[in-house]
Amino acid sequence: MVTTETGISQVHVCDHPLIKQALAELRQKDTPPATFRDRINELARYISYEAAARLPTRQIEVETPLQRTTGEVIAEKQIILAPILRAGLAMVEGAVATFPHAQMRHIGLYRDERTLQPVEYYVKLPDRLPPETLVIVLDPMLATGGSAAATLDIFKRRGVTRLQFLCLIASPEGVRYVGEQHPDVPIYTAAVDSHLNERGYIVPGLGDAGDRCFGTV
Repeated sequence: MVTTETGISQVHVCDHPLIKQALAELRQKDTPPATFRDRINELARYISYEAAARLPTRQIEVETPLQRTTGEVIAEKQIILAPILRAGLAMVEGAVATFPHAQMRHIGLYRDERTLQPVEYYVKLPDRLPPETLVIVLDPMLATGGSAAATLDIFKRRGVTRLQFLCLIASPEGVRYVGEQHPDVPIYTAAVDSHLNERGYIVPGLGDAGDRCFGTV
């Protein structure tokens, strides 16, 4: 089940009970890194499953043990999963479980703690991508929205017109910023939290997702 509760039509809050349960454990400050990574993978699979619900399908002919019939498969010719390094890596396993034939493209961005602006350090992509490609950007947190918008810009400059952004927690400020910069890109998330604090962290949030994933707190 997906609900839109933010007043911005492109934001879809996935409110399944299993999503709520995994998110509660993810927020808990004493959840160890291994369990934290497991919950991120779990949530990534649930949320990517919800995002896939709107994809087009096409009919194919199949043969059961009894007779020929028709079935439906996802009509996408090419799907790219694009985790934003480094925290986005934790969502890859769950997203791949939903899209096992997807390609992978890594986007290296970090947030300057002084300016809160994204800094690009790794992008290895062809100059042009087929316009029908579906790119699914993965990042656990949508905070200021700067890294999300910059990543979407990277793909749009290469001709991609079909994108989705998947995160676990979003801030209202980040949602608004991405909505202003990329109103055509749907955002799928497990929660839209209260606000950003003065350091650009989501409140109540879950802290630094990358640090908690990889035990570098």
